[in-house]
Amino acid sequence: MSSDIAIQFQGVTKLYGKVLGVNDITLELPRGAYGLLGPNGAGKSTLLNLLTGQLLPTRGTVRVLSLNPRNNPELMRRIGFCPGFEGMYASISGIEWVIYLLEMQGYASCKARQRALECMELVGMVEGMYRPISSYSRGMRQRTKLAQAISHEPELLILDEPLSGLDPIGRAQMTDLLRHWIAMGRSMIIASHVLHEIEALTQSFLLISGGRVLASGTAEEVHELLFDVPLEMHVQCNDLRGFAAKTLAADLADSAKIRRTNSGGEMVVLATRHAGRIASLIPKWMKDDGLQINEIRTADDSLQSLFNSLMKIHRGEL
Repeated sequence: MSSDIAIQFQGVTKLYGKVLGVNDITLELPRGAYGLLGPNGAGKSTLLNLLTGQLLPTRGTVRVLSLNPRNNPELMRRIGFCPGFEGMYASISGIEWVIYLLEMQGYASCKARQRALECMELVGMVEGMYRPISSYSRGMRQRTKLAQAISHEPELLILDEPLSGLDPIGRAQMTDLLRHWIAMGRSMIIASHVLHEIEALTQSFLLISGGRVLASGTAEEVHELLFDVPLEMHVQCNDLRGFAAKTLAADLADSAKIRRTNSGGEMVVLATRHAGRIASLIPKWMKDDGLQINEIRTADDSLQSLFNSLMKIHRGEL
């Protein structure tokens, strides 16, 4: 395995009894920043727990920074993990918890305290760091978990929904912190079910659903996928029937219906597999035919819709 490869899965399957966690995943990720996107229950946490060695694959092999992650103290010194679960001692303060974990990494007490103070300040926990963790809000716990994940300056950060529970200001602050981490040339894999959270950090994505990696690529390619799977388009314009007729005549829609909007107006509802093609033709129709578009949106412009469609493609249903 090349030293440039941060993560390698070779035919990895994880079963929980008869329940499938991840299914036959094979991939290689060079060092860099990656977003792991999927709906709840898609297998994201299972994949991350395989990376940290908390789970053993039922079948296949996992390598992180060229090492087997299972019971590997050397690797634990080189990665930082922000788990989706709490996993903190409620009776101690946040600063004590970060110090304790740094000492487990081999830091002397004095250096561990200094570094813990620096990291708690970085994540915006100066005011609350001496309070017991039991008194923390969910956002404060997320900040503290991120502080411990970065405290020993690992080569690779593994983050499971790190922005969950943060208010908008906290999300912006943590996003800036993670952007700085990436800008320093360090590696990261961050799991989320929210596309725009990942887009703010990296242009490299893995889409996972049903325990399978269904697709990978850039943000632009993900958005193109959203246009290339079957979906509904809602269009409000000055000539609803003419617009519907154009799309049907060009064989760009399976159906076109006129419906009432919530505000009392009307719109065209298209069932189409060619939303991207329709969007590219609209400027021409506006110029040539005087079409005026008031609103255009996709009812299914969501990751869940994309995952559902990709799963159908994998099963041969589309």
